[in-house]
Amino acid sequence: MRLTDDQIAEELVNTVGWERRGDLINRTFRFNDFQEAMKFVNQVADLAEKMDHHPDILISYDTVQLSLFTHSEGGLTEKDFQLARGINSIS
Repeated sequence: MRLTDDQIAEELVNTVGWERRGDLINRTFRFNDFQEAMKFVNQVADLAEKMDHHPDILISYDTVQLSLFTHSEGGLTEKDFQLARGINSIS
């Protein structure tokens, strides 16, 4: 179920490093080099597959930008924040 603005604000308090941008949440991660960035992306992919919830990923050498949004709900849901916190645990 799509979260309200108040619920999203509450979830963001417990989801370090992520920012709301309209109907999605976004975080940028920086690494020492491309290989570290790709290792992280592969770990994110494994987690996303397990959760059956997939982020949009932008890779630029040592920088990875992730965006989360539940397309089927047309906005942010608890799944987005669960995945974001899971990603935080591997970063």
